[in-house]
Amino acid sequence: MTRPLLFRQLFDARSFTYTYLLADPASRAAVLIDPVFEQVTRDQALLRELGLHLVATLDTHVHADHVTGAFLHRAALGCRIVVSRHGGTTGHDDGVDDGDRVAFGARSLGVRATPGHTDGCVTYVLDDLSLAFTGDALLIRGAGRTDFQQGDARTLFRSVREKIFTLPDDTLLYPGHDYAGRTVTTVAEERAHNPRLGGERSEGDFVLLMGNLHLPHPKQLALALPANLRVGAPDAPMPPSARPDWAEVTRSYAGVPELRADAFVAEPPAAKVVDLREDAELRGELGRIPAAVHQPLGGLLAAAASWDREAPLVLVCRSGGRSAQAAVQLEGLGFRRVASLLGGMLAYRVAGGEVIREASG
Repeated sequence: MTRPLLFRQLFDARSFTYTYLLADPASRAAVLIDPVFEQVTRDQALLRELGLHLVATLDTHVHADHVTGAFLHRAALGCRIVVSRHGGTTGHDDGVDDGDRVAFGARSLGVRATPGHTDGCVTYVLDDLSLAFTGDALLIRGAGRTDFQQGDARTLFRSVREKIFTLPDDTLLYPGHDYAGRTVTTVAEERAHNPRLGGERSEGDFVLLMGNLHLPHPKQLALALPANLRVGAPDAPMPPSARPDWAEVTRSYAGVPELRADAFVAEPPAAKVVDLREDAELRGELGRIPAAVHQPLGGLLAAAASWDREAPLVLVCRSGGRSAQAAVQLEGLGFRRVASLLGGMLAYRVAGGEVIREASG
């Protein structure tokens, strides 16, 4: 019987990095593989929206092209940081090696040591062998470079052939990066078609090929390597939290700055409230928030041209759809303190917010 799994593949366009979210639906326990520093807010929003508890971040290796989000996730959520014990890192919680397992609820990932791109490269394999996460050891129709950071082509060739190509043919392989928009492959595909490691390629063929790639070093190398050896910890004291200081605003997975209706009712922020509904809606059964400024969505951007871009704004509509759109638009215009009232007037009324009613007619 197929065991349930919640799985998401996420992407960072700057570094072409894939981050993977896996969770046990029953316990809601989750892990993140190869989280990216700049995408921590996105990842935590997804965890929050799906009702998941992050138990660990897992890095496949010490990255040279982006900074891991492991430290920030642990600071915010209390999760454990899992890395290879051979990566040379400090500040992690668990150093894993070949044959170890990382559990999340009723599911687990097995660890296969796959050095060669770096000494600390590991491949994480789901407990039923249906999925494997190869980091930079094996890419889709490619392989990780071996010309710096303890790279060794002979070691990498053996790692892939002995630890990845020995998985079942239909095991889905998910890489750490892809620069051509490809998302997934299989063991059988790579064994047959990988131009560096597949088919009848010998170890000697691979060594000669990898020694003549002449690739430039990653653009973020000088920043990423030292930071990742500290599992993403900054080399100076952490700056003040980036969370807005004017209200309990969070950002959704869709990128919308949101303020919960119950928080708004319990402690109204010192902000301008803008009601985006049409005239007829103000006379409906939901009423309107006292002191709210009425500005229908259709004319919002023109009206906002004269507003102070530093002044806090709370946008509200019937259910939160229009206000979400408006919040993103206003942020694009440079408004830094703006939030959509999550759930709109419907949620506001449920939270017990005070309303006034417009006279009909």
